[in-house]
Amino acid sequence: MKCLITFLGFAVLLAQAVATAREQPLLARVTVYWRSEGSGGCASSTGARLREGHCAVDPTKIPFGSRVVFDDACCVAVDSGPAVLSRKAARLSGRNSRERNALVIDRFFETKRKAMAWAETHPHFMTVWIVPPGSASPQEGSQRPNADRNVADVSPPSIASQQQNHTAAIATSEPTLRYTRRRG
Repeated sequence: MKCLITFLGFAVLLAQAVATAREQPLLARVTVYWRSEGSGGCASSTGARLREGHCAVDPTKIPFGSRVVFDDACCVAVDSGPAVLSRKAARLSGRNSRERNALVIDRFFETKRKAMAWAETHPHFMTVWIVPPGSASPQEGSQRPNADRNVADVSPPSIASQQQNHTAAIATSEPTLRYTRRRG
């Protein structure tokens, strides 16, 4: 009987670990960026051509290729940058320790107008859901917003091509503008 109870306890813990690995909510400071004038292809740090539905993340916390589900859209993590890695926006604008320790996710928009409009109508800090690459489709009854949103048109580049193009992309890509709203 003791063995059965121990086995069931481990089974429950394993099931919780698998569920956590599939999707997890995180508090994030969401900033926006857009295509710079004259930057042409606007390649990301991984070599992927940026388009709406892409976002920049810290790859040590959120793997490239993960889906980041916001309250209004689902983006694919394909880019990174120093402002995201340093979490400067969260550290400077957070009002409490939870906000100051939040991850920074930089959401890409095609135009400055779209980026500014989105930034003005959404909160600085929000809970986002992270779905790791290779995870199954969202489960029935998922609690995350936009669980049924289609991201087929924003497919991430393969990890192998990201690693091969990483050094070349950093050397050749032009910087893009970053926008962080400050409270006055």
